[in-house]
Amino acid sequence: MDITSEVLRGYVKEFCGDITSTYTIDASQYQHHAIKRGLRNEDGTGVMAGVTRIGSVQGYYLQDNGRVPIPGKLYYRGIDVEDIISAHTADGSFGYEEVSYLLLMGKLPNKLQFEQFNTILAKARTLPPNFTEDMILKAPSRNVMNKLARSVLALYSYDDNPDDVSIENIVRQSIELIGRFPIIIANAYAVKRHHYDGKSLYLHVPKEELSLSENFLRMVRKDKRYTPEEAHLLDLMLILHAEHGGGNNSAFTCRVLSSTGTDTYSAISGAVSSLKGPLHGGANAKVMEQFRSISENVKDYKDDDEVRTYLSKVMDGEAGDGAGKIYGLGHAVYTLSDPRAVILKRFASDMAETKGFSEQFELMETIERVGIPIIMERKHLAAPICANVDMYSGLVYSMLGIPEDLYTPLFAASRISGWCAHRIEEVMSCHKIIRPAYRAAFEPQAYVPMEKR
Repeated sequence: MDITSEVLRGYVKEFCGDITSTYTIDASQYQHHAIKRGLRNEDGTGVMAGVTRIGSVQGYYLQDNGRVPIPGKLYYRGIDVEDIISAHTADGSFGYEEVSYLLLMGKLPNKLQFEQFNTILAKARTLPPNFTEDMILKAPSRNVMNKLARSVLALYSYDDNPDDVSIENIVRQSIELIGRFPIIIANAYAVKRHHYDGKSLYLHVPKEELSLSENFLRMVRKDKRYTPEEAHLLDLMLILHAEHGGGNNSAFTCRVLSSTGTDTYSAISGAVSSLKGPLHGGANAKVMEQFRSISENVKDYKDDDEVRTYLSKVMDGEAGDGAGKIYGLGHAVYTLSDPRAVILKRFASDMAETKGFSEQFELMETIERVGIPIIMERKHLAAPICANVDMYSGLVYSMLGIPEDLYTPLFAASRISGWCAHRIEEVMSCHKIIRPAYRAAFEPQAYVPMEKR
């Protein structure tokens, strides 16, 4: 920290004093005026803010003004994501690129369309001349997500038509971003690893004939080697994270920004920044942090009572990160099950045996089994809750040898397809700035001259 920052910190601490009360609004203010914090209704459902044809998240149905839990379903353009994964698993093909086309174009491609899209996407897997040197190697970031957001904003300067909001131009920008995200992430991680961790710097160039998952594993590994099984499991992760409806925080952020008429790079950068948060995309890293804490403090992970005792301490804020949360359990929409977690758990189980992660997988299952009743009891929940996708995604990344610094960035490399689709839909269909209201929680007061204060 330089001397200027140190002096400024001291100055701010001194003159601010205790301003907590100035910025703290009592919960009763929200309840009295029926204000829906987090844009959530009292029954936990989301406030209806729009209409979309891109994705649908289903975890319950409404009957007689109440929620009826159902097994979770996730649809991309009306197609069950489980069917997409089953099809690609059956023929051994990579599926993320097809999902990307489906989300952007609104339909599945025929063979010729898919070949053309893959060719264009492969060409987009390059960064502008000197971009890596000027925008990534310089001013390294401790967090890859911040570097990604900054790099997306910087791409505006390399676009000769950045502000055009015609559908053709936004689709062009979208394809370029989908292709470039993995490259930016891999390079940003390499620089972070070199600058902050003291490791050797290596940058690998992607190959046009490889899929996104193959290229990513090749770029982040020193020896550029990976197995087909590893690449297909990462492809599965990318498919599952590509889209999650318009109500998730980062997609909604993208739509809010897009509603103002701003450019693609600004809107997508905002979505990246939203995803970074530990209550959103950063949750998978928090799950693994929590997992390590449990592993270090529970002597017998097969003893449910011992695990239950420790998880109770976590809920009390006496263990873990002190937040009082068991990460990876519960979801805003899914009730009986999160389809992404169900699919991921099935594939993770197979690889756990192959990679020697069986004990870790069993502990994760125990946390899920024991933790859900604790949360429901502590929070007096009537509706069931389930493990969400973050519960097992971090473990899968760990089995793939992917460092935690890349967990959330990989989420972004997948979700960029969904974000771009939501941006196009917002720009093409809505034509109205998103502008909710906030109630002022103060009474008018007179201005007091300086000498009378």
